Amino acid sequence: MLWDTLGTARDIGRLNELASVLIRYGFGDVLRRLGLANVVNGAGKALHWKYASEITNVESPVRFCHALAEMGPTFIKLGQILATRSDLFSPEWIVEFEKLQDQAPPVSFELICKQLHEDLGCSPQQAFAEFDPKPLAAASIAQVHRARLQDGTEVIIKVRRPGIRPIMEADLRLLARIAEVMESESTTLRRFRPREVVRQFTHSLRRELDLLAECRNAERIAKNFNNDPKIVIPKVYWSWCRERVNVQEFIDGISGRNIEAVEKTGLDRKLLAKHGGQAALKMMLIDGFYHGDPHQGNIFYLPENRIAFIDFGMVGRLSFERRHQLVQLLHSMVELDAPRVVEVLLTWAGDPLLNCENLTFEVEEFVDKYHGVSLKNFNLGMMLTELMSLLREYSLNLPPDLTILIKALITLEGVALQLDPDFDMVSEAEPLLHQLMLDRYAPDAMAKRGWQAIVGTAELLTGLPQDLQQLFRSARSGRFQLHVDVTRLKAFGNQLDRAASRLAIGNVVAAMIIGSSIVMTVDGGPTLFGLPLFGVLGFLSAVVGGIWLVFSIWSSGRGR
Repeated sequence: MLWDTLGTARDIGRLNELASVLIRYGFGDVLRRLGLANVVNGAGKALHWKYASEITNVESPVRFCHALAEMGPTFIKLGQILATRSDLFSPEWIVEFEKLQDQAPPVSFELICKQLHEDLGCSPQQAFAEFDPKPLAAASIAQVHRARLQDGTEVIIKVRRPGIRPIMEADLRLLARIAEVMESESTTLRRFRPREVVRQFTHSLRRELDLLAECRNAERIAKNFNNDPKIVIPKVYWSWCRERVNVQEFIDGISGRNIEAVEKTGLDRKLLAKHGGQAALKMMLIDGFYHGDPHQGNIFYLPENRIAFIDFGMVGRLSFERRHQLVQLLHSMVELDAPRVVEVLLTWAGDPLLNCENLTFEVEEFVDKYHGVSLKNFNLGMMLTELMSLLREYSLNLPPDLTILIKALITLEGVALQLDPDFDMVSEAEPLLHQLMLDRYAPDAMAKRGWQAIVGTAELLTGLPQDLQQLFRSARSGRFQLHVDVTRLKAFGNQLDRAASRLAIGNVVAAMIIGSSIVMTVDGGPTLFGLPLFGVLGFLSAVVGGIWLVFSIWSSGRGR
């Protein structure tokens, strides 16, 4: 299976490393189910199949996240992405995924200098008036140094870890292959959409590897807040930016983790929470482009109750239609409109075949818990978390662009509540939601959508004769084909193919036995131990074929 496809690939060494980690944490059986028995045996022998009992005795989510941390930066990032998938994983898994910290030991200054010299054309000491060799922070993809430009401007220099891209690309190739096997071989794992998760993760990780993309993201968000003095986005110094290095303004403020310092400096915590909440809602619902990882380490509090956001390696994007759906969902939740909530959820899940009456009943019970509750007592994060649990119960999955958004929204609400325990995201969102709903159905907006629909219909009708002509031409020439891909039928075909192969081998074995028996009765020819040589060889071949046939049937029975 998967091992066969990797037999001549360049990633086998890395695969063995990862398998060794998983075996050590008690996940060898998972590898076998993925068709990696050869890898398991090789890695198991190297480890002598010994792993600490204190590891295997802990819960699976804890063991799995420890394994991800040990497998390296790619898998730490994967765990962080999985932490956003509360529609797929239960709370105990999400809690452990959230503990995966994007931290790593710093790279030596010599290696950093060498890479910077390649990118900038000179050493950092020549490029900058000052360059602190001690990093401010070291993460799995990059580390940050403080420096000063020749004009005295204080900046931070973000440098990608040398040699990190080839390792991550190898990991991504392996993840893509494993996801394909998981989706094709396991009905249980198929509902988690592993290929979609890996595809989302691959796009996200490759964007983070490109440090120029982070600069473009920062400038786009800065432009959206150009007229809002309360929100600060670091300035980008493009003349020093490359794919592996970027230079941004140094933000001298109070870290979001240091709430005590906020109190001591006299900043208004309630006002900071309000500004942060309004900024988040604007990014998500109006701009459709938002910070994807707004934890406390990426937020700074500045004088005059301003807020600075940093590190735009992970961002989220929402189309206009998706923003409308999100506004509709949040508005329906606030207004306790259960049927409308179900309608949006089914749209997101692709209208799957399920009992809509039961789902509507569950959603009605869900929103009824908040009936009569004042907006001040609403907890948007808790509502969204409960909604994700309901989706998971009905095997409904969210589109990838929404999983990051919901995670970011819950994170930002948590940051705001630490500043102000009385903060209410729903109260902040309600006027904006009402306004956006009114804007959606304003006469000019409806006229614009109507005109777009007319233009689209006209283009469809205009191209219809040409499409029909092409269809008939293909049918007349015999090139018209209808493809039907039925997964279960394909699996059934594979079973028939295996059964036919066994039957053919069985016939060959029977023929060899009969033929060898006849040869044994014929005198003359070469002998072995006094017996006809060709008869002996025929019997030996029949024995080998029979053993293979028995083993094939036995292994197939175990697989079922």
